[in-house]
Amino acid sequence: MTTEKNVLLGVLGGLGPMSTIYFCELLNRHTKAACDADHIDMIISSRATTPDRTAYILGRSTADPLPVMIEEANRLERAGAELIVIPCNTAHYFYDGLSKECRVPILNIIRETVDHLKALGVSRFGLLATDGTVYSGAYERLCSPEGLTCITPTMEEQATVSSIIYDSIKQNKPVDMSAFLTICEHLQERGCERLVLGCTELSLLKKDLPKSPLFTDSLEVLAYRTILACKKPPVGFSADFLGGN
Repeated sequence: MTTEKNVLLGVLGGLGPMSTIYFCELLNRHTKAACDADHIDMIISSRATTPDRTAYILGRSTADPLPVMIEEANRLERAGAELIVIPCNTAHYFYDGLSKECRVPILNIIRETVDHLKALGVSRFGLLATDGTVYSGAYERLCSPEGLTCITPTMEEQATVSSIIYDSIKQNKPVDMSAFLTICEHLQERGCERLVLGCTELSLLKKDLPKSPLFTDSLEVLAYRTILACKKPPVGFSADFLGGN
Protein backbone atom coordinates (compact mmCIF):
# COMPACT_ATOMS: atom_id res chain seq x y z
CA MET A 1 0.00 0.00 0.00
CA THR A 2 1.40 3.41 -0.97
CA THR A 3 1.04 6.10 1.68
CA GLU A 4 2.19 9.65 2.26
CA LYS A 5 5.10 10.42 4.55
CA ASN A 6 4.39 8.90 7.95
CA VAL A 7 3.45 11.20 10.81
CA LEU A 8 5.21 10.19 14.01
CA LEU A 9 2.53 10.17 16.71
CA GLY A 10 3.22 10.83 20.38
CA VAL A 11 0.73 9.32 22.85
CA LEU A 12 0.78 11.12 26.19
CA GLY A 13 -0.79 8.39 28.27
CA GLY A 14 -0.96 6.65 31.61
CA LEU A 15 -4.05 8.68 32.53
CA GLY A 16 -5.11 5.85 33.13
CA PRO A 17 -2.88 3.10 31.83
CA MET A 18 -5.59 0.74 30.58
CA SER A 19 -7.20 3.53 28.55
CA THR A 20 -3.85 4.19 26.89
CA ILE A 21 -3.54 0.54 25.91
CA TYR A 22 -7.11 0.46 24.60
CA PHE A 23 -6.55 3.65 22.59
CA CYS A 24 -3.51 2.15 20.88
CA GLU A 25 -5.56 -0.98 20.20
CA LEU A 26 -8.23 1.15 18.52
CA LEU A 27 -5.60 2.84 16.35
CA ASN A 28 -4.26 -0.50 15.16
CA ARG A 29 -7.66 -2.10 14.72
CA HIS A 30 -9.06 0.78 12.66
CA THR A 31 -6.11 1.70 10.44
CA LYS A 32 -6.30 0.11 7.00
CA ALA A 33 -3.16 -1.97 6.69
CA ALA A 34 -1.85 -4.83 4.58
CA CYS A 35 1.37 -5.13 6.59
CA ASP A 36 3.08 -3.76 9.71
CA ALA A 37 4.54 -0.83 7.82
CA ASP A 38 1.07 0.49 6.93
CA HIS A 39 0.29 1.26 10.59
CA ILE A 40 0.91 4.52 12.44
CA ASP A 41 4.40 5.09 13.79
CA MET A 42 4.02 6.09 17.43
CA ILE A 43 5.89 6.75 20.63
CA ILE A 44 3.95 5.96 23.78
CA SER A 45 4.45 7.58 27.16
CA SER A 46 2.52 5.99 30.01
CA ARG A 47 3.35 8.16 33.02
CA ALA A 48 1.02 6.43 35.47
CA THR A 49 2.44 8.44 38.41
CA THR A 50 1.06 11.72 37.00
CA PRO A 51 -0.92 13.36 39.85
CA ASP A 52 -4.65 12.75 39.74
CA ARG A 53 -6.31 15.32 37.53
CA THR A 54 -9.71 15.40 39.21
CA ALA A 55 -8.25 15.66 42.70
CA TYR A 56 -6.28 18.75 41.67
CA ILE A 57 -9.12 20.38 39.71
CA LEU A 58 -11.51 20.04 42.66
CA GLY A 59 -8.95 21.23 45.20
CA ARG A 60 -8.61 17.87 46.93
CA SER A 61 -4.88 17.80 46.19
CA THR A 62 -2.14 20.37 45.66
CA ALA A 63 -0.16 18.04 43.39
CA ASP A 64 -0.36 19.77 40.00
CA PRO A 65 -0.42 17.35 37.02
CA LEU A 66 0.54 20.02 34.48
CA PRO A 67 4.33 20.08 35.09
CA VAL A 68 4.45 16.29 34.68
CA MET A 69 2.35 16.46 31.52
CA ILE A 70 4.63 19.17 30.11
CA GLU A 71 7.68 17.05 30.91
CA GLU A 72 6.22 14.05 29.08
CA ALA A 73 5.05 16.14 26.11
CA ASN A 74 8.54 17.63 25.80
CA ARG A 75 10.01 14.12 26.01
CA LEU A 76 7.78 13.00 23.14
CA GLU A 77 8.69 16.12 21.18
CA ARG A 78 12.42 15.52 21.65
CA ALA A 79 11.92 11.94 20.45
CA GLY A 80 10.52 13.31 17.19
CA ALA A 81 6.74 13.29 17.72
CA GLU A 82 4.99 15.50 15.16
CA LEU A 83 1.52 15.22 16.69
CA ILE A 84 0.48 14.51 20.28
CA VAL A 85 -2.73 12.96 21.59
CA ILE A 86 -3.88 12.56 25.19
CA PRO A 87 -6.34 9.67 25.72
CA CYS A 88 -7.86 11.29 28.82
CA ASN A 89 -10.71 13.81 28.91
CA THR A 90 -10.03 15.22 32.36
CA ALA A 91 -6.41 16.01 31.44
CA HIS A 92 -7.73 18.47 28.85
CA TYR A 93 -8.47 20.89 31.68
CA PHE A 94 -4.74 21.60 31.31
CA TYR A 95 -4.81 21.73 27.49
CA ASP A 96 -4.09 25.44 27.10
CA GLY A 97 -1.18 25.40 29.54
CA LEU A 98 0.26 22.30 27.90
CA SER A 99 -0.09 23.68 24.38
CA LYS A 100 1.87 26.80 25.32
CA GLU A 101 4.84 24.64 26.31
CA CYS A 102 4.72 22.32 23.30
CA ARG A 103 5.83 23.14 19.76
CA VAL A 104 3.87 20.37 18.05
CA PRO A 105 0.07 20.26 17.66
CA ILE A 106 -2.04 18.44 20.25
CA LEU A 107 -5.42 17.02 19.28
CA ASN A 108 -8.13 17.96 21.76
CA ILE A 109 -10.38 14.99 22.58
CA ILE A 110 -13.18 17.26 23.83
CA ARG A 111 -13.11 19.51 20.76
CA GLU A 112 -13.03 16.48 18.46
CA THR A 113 -15.98 14.89 20.26
CA VAL A 114 -18.05 18.08 20.16
CA ASP A 115 -17.30 18.49 16.45
CA HIS A 116 -18.25 14.84 15.89
CA LEU A 117 -21.60 15.31 17.66
CA LYS A 118 -22.31 18.43 15.64
CA ALA A 119 -21.57 16.56 12.41
CA LEU A 120 -24.06 13.89 13.49
CA GLY A 121 -26.74 16.57 13.92
CA VAL A 122 -26.92 16.13 17.71
CA SER A 123 -28.20 19.14 19.63
CA ARG A 124 -28.57 17.71 23.17
CA PHE A 125 -26.33 15.08 24.73
CA GLY A 126 -25.64 13.58 28.12
CA LEU A 127 -22.15 13.56 29.57
CA LEU A 128 -20.76 10.61 31.55
CA ALA A 129 -17.37 11.63 32.91
CA THR A 130 -15.22 12.25 35.98
CA ASP A 131 -16.13 14.89 38.54
CA GLY A 132 -13.20 16.93 37.25
CA THR A 133 -14.57 17.03 33.71
CA VAL A 134 -18.18 17.55 34.78
CA TYR A 135 -17.68 20.24 37.42
CA SER A 136 -15.04 22.17 35.44
CA GLY A 137 -17.52 22.61 32.59
CA ALA A 138 -14.94 21.45 30.05
CA TYR A 139 -17.54 20.18 27.56
CA GLU A 140 -19.97 23.06 28.08
CA ARG A 141 -17.32 25.65 27.19
CA LEU A 142 -16.74 24.06 23.80
CA CYS A 143 -20.27 22.95 22.95
CA SER A 144 -22.19 26.14 23.84
CA PRO A 145 -20.67 28.20 20.97
CA GLU A 146 -21.66 25.36 18.63
CA GLY A 147 -25.29 25.40 19.76
CA LEU A 148 -25.09 22.05 21.58
CA THR A 149 -26.56 21.48 25.02
CA CYS A 150 -24.63 19.31 27.48
CA ILE A 151 -26.68 17.59 30.19
CA THR A 152 -24.91 16.15 33.23
CA PRO A 153 -26.18 13.62 35.79
CA THR A 154 -27.67 14.71 39.10
CA MET A 155 -25.21 15.05 41.99
CA GLU A 156 -26.27 11.65 43.34
CA GLU A 157 -25.94 10.04 39.93
CA GLN A 158 -22.57 11.71 39.38
CA ALA A 159 -21.35 10.21 42.65
CA THR A 160 -22.27 6.79 41.24
CA VAL A 161 -20.47 7.49 37.95
CA SER A 162 -17.38 8.61 39.89
CA SER A 163 -17.48 5.44 42.00
CA ILE A 164 -17.73 3.32 38.86
CA ILE A 165 -14.64 5.04 37.45
CA TYR A 166 -12.47 5.15 40.56
CA ASP A 167 -13.67 2.25 42.70
CA SER A 168 -14.41 -0.26 39.95
CA ILE A 169 -12.70 0.34 36.62
CA LYS A 170 -9.44 1.83 37.92
CA GLN A 171 -9.20 -0.98 40.49
CA ASN A 172 -10.07 -3.73 37.99
CA LYS A 173 -13.22 -4.63 39.89
CA PRO A 174 -16.66 -5.55 38.49
CA VAL A 175 -18.86 -2.63 37.48
CA ASP A 176 -22.49 -2.30 38.59
CA MET A 177 -23.86 -2.13 35.05
CA SER A 178 -27.44 -1.91 36.31
CA ALA A 179 -26.67 1.33 38.15
CA PHE A 180 -24.78 2.68 35.14
CA LEU A 181 -27.58 1.91 32.69
CA THR A 182 -30.18 3.41 35.04
CA ILE A 183 -28.30 6.71 34.91
CA CYS A 184 -28.21 6.40 31.12
CA GLU A 185 -31.97 5.92 31.06
CA HIS A 186 -32.50 9.01 33.22
CA LEU A 187 -30.38 11.11 30.85
CA GLN A 188 -32.45 9.87 27.92
CA GLU A 189 -35.62 10.83 29.80
CA ARG A 190 -34.18 14.34 30.02
CA GLY A 191 -34.09 14.54 26.23
CA CYS A 192 -30.53 13.47 25.46
CA GLU A 193 -30.13 12.23 21.89
CA ARG A 194 -26.68 10.75 22.57
CA LEU A 195 -24.69 9.84 25.65
CA VAL A 196 -20.99 10.69 25.55
CA LEU A 197 -18.54 8.39 27.27
CA GLY A 198 -16.50 11.41 28.32
CA CYS A 199 -14.04 9.50 30.45
CA THR A 200 -11.69 7.08 28.71
CA GLU A 201 -12.07 4.67 31.65
CA LEU A 202 -15.75 4.41 30.70
CA SER A 203 -14.65 3.59 27.16
CA LEU A 204 -13.51 0.26 28.60
CA LEU A 205 -17.17 -0.54 29.36
CA LYS A 206 -18.13 -0.34 25.71
CA LYS A 207 -17.84 -4.07 25.11
CA ASP A 208 -20.43 -4.66 27.86
CA LEU A 209 -22.86 -1.98 26.70
CA PRO A 210 -25.87 -2.75 24.52
CA LYS A 211 -25.11 -2.33 20.82
CA SER A 212 -26.75 1.02 20.29
CA PRO A 213 -26.12 4.30 18.47
CA LEU A 214 -26.98 5.98 21.78
CA PHE A 215 -23.37 5.95 23.01
CA THR A 216 -20.65 8.16 21.54
CA ASP A 217 -17.26 7.10 22.83
CA SER A 218 -14.82 10.02 23.07
CA LEU A 219 -11.87 7.63 22.83
CA GLU A 220 -13.22 6.15 19.61
CA VAL A 221 -13.67 9.67 18.23
CA LEU A 222 -10.08 10.51 19.17
CA ALA A 223 -8.85 7.34 17.47
CA TYR A 224 -10.76 8.17 14.29
CA ARG A 225 -9.48 11.76 14.19
CA THR A 226 -5.93 10.63 14.99
CA ILE A 227 -5.90 8.15 12.12
CA LEU A 228 -7.03 10.89 9.74
CA ALA A 229 -4.49 13.37 11.16
CA CYS A 230 -1.76 10.77 10.59
CA LYS A 231 -2.86 10.57 6.94
CA LYS A 232 -3.95 6.95 7.17
CA PRO A 233 -7.23 5.46 5.90
CA PRO A 234 -9.62 4.57 8.76
CA VAL A 235 -11.59 1.32 8.49
CA GLY A 236 -14.07 -0.66 10.56
CA PHE A 237 -16.02 2.22 12.09
CA SER A 238 -19.74 1.54 12.22
CA ALA A 239 -22.30 3.42 10.15
CA ASP A 240 -23.83 4.71 13.40
CA PHE A 241 -20.48 6.14 14.43
CA LEU A 242 -19.72 7.76 11.07
CA GLY A 243 -23.19 9.28 10.62
CA GLY A 244 -22.87 12.43 8.55
CA ASN A 245 -19.03 12.56 8.71
